Amino acid sequence: MNEKIRVLFICTANAARSQMAEGLLRSKYGDRFEVFSAGTRQSRVSARAIEVMNEIGIDISHHHSKTLSEISGMTFDLAVTLCDNARQVCPVVSCAHETIHYGFPDPHLTPGSEEDILNGYRDVRDMIAAWIDTTFMH
Repeated sequence: MNEKIRVLFICTANAARSQMAEGLLRSKYGDRFEVFSAGTRQSRVSARAIEVMNEIGIDISHHHSKTLSEISGMTFDLAVTLCDNARQVCPVVSCAHETIHYGFPDPHLTPGSEEDILNGYRDVRDMIAAWIDTTFMH
């Protein structure tokens, strides 16, 4: 049996986009990928990200925000920066064989009411899910 491909998702705070991407890839294609996420700085996993992932049956409530230094010593086949800030800080991730960038909007910056903001999180979740399907399903 082949070893799983190790993927690292990176965004600034490891609070929403990278956490959702980790949960989505693990849920959809965890038989082929070992998935991790980290941030350029530590924060906490967004309660809104947890909520919108629960809506589609993926529990990320046990995830915690990690910094890149916490995963030092690990190696990855692929690192994906999910926001422009992470791309600027880590244009090449030295612990990964390949680094790519695919930017998604920060759902935390969605203007409006709490429901508007949650809809922003849902939109980003769905964009990440569609991108994961086109990128990783082969």
